[in-house]
Formats: sequence, structure tokens, C-alpha cells
Amino acid sequence: MLGYIELVASTLMYGLGVVAQSVAARRSTTRSGADLGLLVRLASDRLYLLGFAGQVAGFVLAFFARASLPLYLVQAGSSAAVGVAAVFGALVLGWRVRPAEVAVLVMMALGLILLVGASTPSVADDVSGRLGLALLAVLVVGALLIVPASRARSSVPLAVLAGVQFSVVAITSRSLADGSLADLPLDPLAWLLVLSAVAGQASLIFALQRGPATSSVASMDATSVVLASVTGLAVLGDQVAAGRQWWVMLGLALVVLGVLIFGSVLRWASPLTVTEPQEAV
Repeated sequence: MLGYIELVASTLMYGLGVVAQSVAARRSTTRSGADLGLLVRLASDRLYLLGFAGQVAGFVLAFFARASLPLYLVQAGSSAAVGVAAVFGALVLGWRVRPAEVAVLVMMALGLILLVGASTPSVADDVSGRLGLALLAVLVVGALLIVPASRARSSVPLAVLAGVQFSVVAITSRSLADGSLADLPLDPLAWLLVLSAVAGQASLIFALQRGPATSSVASMDATSVVLASVTGLAVLGDQVAAGRQWWVMLGLALVVLGVLIFGSVLRWASPLTVTEPQEAV
């Protein structure tokens, strides 16, 4: 039960963090290419730091949730943060949420219910040496691609890179979460996790600056959910309740489809997609 509580709290923190980070990144001056100075400017932005704190809290809670819950559930729950952001904006910031968006939120909620019903808590298998080397290669190649991807007019390439790196974070943390925290500094997987998180965060910052947060986060989440879920089931020994394999497939499809609809089809007038109203006046 503790793992499910940690997952719910993680999703809430991720959602609040996305709202704050996206507003801070979008109001910063946009420059062509990989604007490394953006990281410095955002480091002094209180709103961005608040969002970053929410992301860190979400990550820590998700890390502990992965100690017992399968990746297909934890990653789907984390990806639902875009829906949490919409609800938060409607209830607290006064954003207008249309009936179509409510329908998508319901669809995502049904997907999560299916995944919860299909999930079986378990401890993950250890990451093999071959898989560890493959994840390291993904980190290095992904980091090298950040600069070329930042030259694209669309934010999608950067967002996909962020999703790939965060899938590495999810895979490594699934294996590490059930171990001793005191041993983490000496574990190479822990350093791979940290470096992948840094690379993913950098890719996400540049993506948020170049396009609407909804499409950026949707591309990132869809990528990480699919890659991490498949790896968890195929390599890490994630379990599914007997006879409920189709629940996982349908649940993941509903969540990923909901995230993509939010990101590419539905747009609501909010700081997630446009300049803040106070600055537009």
C-alpha cells in the first residue's frame, strides 16, 4: 500500500512542478541553438526553482515507489502529471478546461485504474552488465544529440531525448530502489541514474523554451512510458496479475493516448501554452 501512496504523491508533485517550470522557462528570452546561459538564468528564478523542487520531490517519491511497483504503473502515473497540471490550473489558476479535456482526463484515469488492477508488487531483477552498458551508451549518445536537436524549430526532438534519458532513470532506479541507500554512492548504476537525470532535465528545459509545455511534456512522457514499461516487463521481471495482461496493454494505451491528445490536439489558454496573462497585458 505504501508504494501506491508514494506514487500518488509523486504524480501530484510532478504536475505542480511542470506548471511552475514551464512558466519560468517560457518567459525567459529565447535564443537559437542550445542556450546554455538559460540554465544560469533559471537558476536565479524562484518560480523555476519551486518547480524544480516539485520535480525533485516527485522523483524521490517515484524512486521509492519503484521499489515494489512495476515500471508500467509508475511511469504511467508520472505521465499523468500533465492531467494534474490541467486540474490544478482549473481549480487554482482559473484556466478554462473544456468538456473534451475533461473526457481525456477521465480516459487517463480509467487507464490508471486498469494498470493498478493489473499490477503485482515485486522486487525487480538486477540490471545485468550487458544492459548496464547499453544504458550507458544511451546516455552518451543522447547527451551528444542535445545540441543538434536544439537547432530544430520544433521542441519534439528535445522532448523525445528527454524521454529517452528519463527512461534510463526509471530503469536504473527500479533496480536500485529496493537496496540500501547507504550503498548508492558506490554503485555505478546510481551515477548512471544521476547523469541521465541531468541530461534529461537539460533536454526538457530547452524543449520547454521552444514549444508549448503540453506538447513537450507529452512527447517526453510517451517516450519514457513506452521504453521503460517494455524494459521492465522484458528484462527486469515486472509482474502482471494472472489473466490481466490485456489490462496493461489497454491501460498503457489509454494513458499514452491521453497524454498525446493533451499535448498535440487539445490546447487550453493557460501558462502551459501561452505567455502568462500578467505579462501579456
